[in-house]
Amino acid sequence: IWWLDPELTYGNAKPFVFTQGHSVCNRSFFPCFDTPAVKCTYSATVKAPAGIQVLMSATQSSYLEEEGVYQFYMEYPVPAYLVALVAGDLIHADIGPRSRVWAEPCLLPTAISKLSGIVERWLTAAESLYGPYIWGRYDIVFLPPSFPIVAMENPCLTFIISSILESDEFLIIDVIHEVAHSWFGNAVTNATWEEMWLSEGLATYAQRRITTETYGAAFTCLETAFRLDALHRQMKLLGEDNPVSKLQVKLEPGVNPSNLMNLFTYEKGYCFVYYLSQLCGDPRHFDSFLRAYIEKYKFTSVVAQDLLDSFLNFFPELKEQCVESKAGLEFERWLNATGPPLAEPDLSQGSSLTRPVETLFKLWTTEPLDSVAAASSVDLTKWRTFQTVLFLDRLLDGSPLPHEVIKKLSECYSSQLDSMNAEIRIRWLQIVVRNDYYPDLYKVRRFLENQMSRMYTIPLYEDLCTGTLKSFALEIFYQTQNQLHPNLRKTIQQILSQGLNPLPAIDTTAVTTDTPAMVLEDKVSEATNGAISFRDVNVSA
Repeated sequence: IWWLDPELTYGNAKPFVFTQGHSVCNRSFFPCFDTPAVKCTYSATVKAPAGIQVLMSATQSSYLEEEGVYQFYMEYPVPAYLVALVAGDLIHADIGPRSRVWAEPCLLPTAISKLSGIVERWLTAAESLYGPYIWGRYDIVFLPPSFPIVAMENPCLTFIISSILESDEFLIIDVIHEVAHSWFGNAVTNATWEEMWLSEGLATYAQRRITTETYGAAFTCLETAFRLDALHRQMKLLGEDNPVSKLQVKLEPGVNPSNLMNLFTYEKGYCFVYYLSQLCGDPRHFDSFLRAYIEKYKFTSVVAQDLLDSFLNFFPELKEQCVESKAGLEFERWLNATGPPLAEPDLSQGSSLTRPVETLFKLWTTEPLDSVAAASSVDLTKWRTFQTVLFLDRLLDGSPLPHEVIKKLSECYSSQLDSMNAEIRIRWLQIVVRNDYYPDLYKVRRFLENQMSRMYTIPLYEDLCTGTLKSFALEIFYQTQNQLHPNLRKTIQQILSQGLNPLPAIDTTAVTTDTPAMVLEDKVSEATNGAISFRDVNVSA
């Protein structure tokens, strides 16, 4: 349960509270069997002061104004981690026939402009692929920057961090991913956290089927290329023989399941599901199977064998061909081998969007640097966000760059990037920091002075503390710490303290242990001394 003072909200007017149950946090919210194997309906009574709006992940709700009491009821069985509550200065607007958006008053117009009309388009596309949306309403609530992850698929009420509003393409992908969870994760749930890919891999596959239907194959391939780049970056970070790269991970006693929340769960899981779809010959045949799978198992929890047995029974001709035992691509090997996916999707349909990125990257990284004129003629403002972040990520992977290159990059692109969204700007600023490019350091300071979100602060602090700029990082932190959530302050203090005497104590009366969803990320940054940043493992639920 996260309690926020008014100063940690956008409006600075009223306190705010939200819960985050994934994976095993709701045992501290209410008594429960905190395992995805157990599902039940629930009801709740919540009393709140006047002027505080309360919402829950429920199918029914009512409000007795004279008593200040809200009543909630979830009529369908859900696992404990999907029970969620949020309360604060929230108002709403309808954005479709079964959807509304909730946000603080100062954010609501932006949320409406970004999402009005299109959420219903995504729901309709998902229904055409996987059958009826069973939860009634699909509402979205935007949370303050302290929300510790990007988004969470609470049924009927997706939680999403407000910071993502300025990055249109990331917003689209994140919301569609949570829409996909309405079928894969919420309706049919992994029975054990050791097989989290059953929710995340299937939801990622469904997300990409939905984006292909609504935005075309080229856009979907571009986003997939960007994510698979991140997967290989994480693999380099963790090592190919790391047991967390298995799809069926063994949870040792006392290990928090959220430690396993990594890109293998999403992208290696996606690659396996994509491989299954390719065995069918036509993705529409696989869509038909997934509709039958949802119908058979909805409101229950499953293990991987349930999915794979259902798949082979649905396609008896594949069972006869023994596809589950195909040399080098055995289902058992997919599940239990460490390392990269055994096969990756053909992304050639995205070449119109990915080829310009590859061309520009080569122009900047091929010695001698004779192609600056050609490179500088590229107008990044005309590119899609995912093209720009893919280009910048690859420059990050190659950093530190020769001084001449970083100087020319700044001359060509720095002013263009200043006007772009935070997903793009943070990557450019990481390039600035990793290359000790002092002329643009003031932009790093300006960015951190205006960010309160974990996903836009930790990467820069990690990079600043890896190189020669730790004193610069300390200075910014002491100027901005009061605008940060205590949990985030504590994490940044730990980063700043590496290799130093303990930092002077600050007010920690509200500090609690970092949410388990962040444990992997904190451990990763420790293990690598910041060589590969938090950015590389940041995922949404």
